[in-house]
Amino acid sequence: MDYARERLASDFAAHASVLPATNPTTGSKPTIVKDLFDVRGRVAVVTGGFGQLGRQFAATLAERGASVALFDRAGDAARLPDLFGGCASRVHFERADLTVRGEIEGALARVAKRWGVPHVLINNAAIDAPPDAPAAETGPFEGYPLASWQAVLDANLTGAFLASQVVGGAMAEAGRGSIINIGSIYGLVSPDQRIYEYRAADGAPFTKPVAYSVSKSGLLNLTRYLATYWAPRGVRVNTLTFGGVFRDQDPRFLKGYAARVPLGRMAREDEYNGAVLFLASDASSYMTGANLVIDGGWTAW
Repeated sequence: MDYARERLASDFAAHASVLPATNPTTGSKPTIVKDLFDVRGRVAVVTGGFGQLGRQFAATLAERGASVALFDRAGDAARLPDLFGGCASRVHFERADLTVRGEIEGALARVAKRWGVPHVLINNAAIDAPPDAPAAETGPFEGYPLASWQAVLDANLTGAFLASQVVGGAMAEAGRGSIINIGSIYGLVSPDQRIYEYRAADGAPFTKPVAYSVSKSGLLNLTRYLATYWAPRGVRVNTLTFGGVFRDQDPRFLKGYAARVPLGRMAREDEYNGAVLFLASDASSYMTGANLVIDGGWTAW
């Protein structure tokens, strides 16, 4: 028994000798419990920051002491006090088309001058065809417009690729960081077209388009690629896969969606904030290349 204890202690000491002396994100000494979810002093970039979820993520981080830059092609800096209240001074807006590398580079340069190189990048910007989208965007697959396909892939996948190149590249040069790619259940499984059948009764049949699913599937492997590519340089990369979010949708859609979810409802817009904080903080310091699924059980069936 004594030999076993001595061998275990020896093996642990040898392993501990190769552990980083400081946390790669903050440069501080690692701790077991204290301040695991602390993001004070960190700088985060949230793409699509003026969207429903982007605002939630930004507020979650800013309320806990992070400085947050919203990268969005649509937004108004004058709205920040109304949107973020007492933490608005820690939120900054940069207008940028995320499909144009030069605009991202310019936005990053201004943020870095203001606060320094970011510690966190949340690739949240995306477009989709909601249940009330026009018929031209939601017809059968065979006639889905090429222009629509390209627009969705550009916004959802190319935008994340470019933001990762620019912002993630800067974080890699700094030797630390966390990239959080916002995924979707429709990147894991095919859309259940049955929940949209009520549209046919209105004389406007709806097929959930293919491009959104393909873009979110691609994001999963972009995560894996970057996680292994940047691991030696201290940048972690993970996907957060979400289920649908309540937005006062048609009651018929809500009924069909809820029947498909074990928890029986769509998510509230604030129910993903804890996961974002987890991945932005030291609480997830040993997590990279992973896909964290929060979907009310949708993909369990």
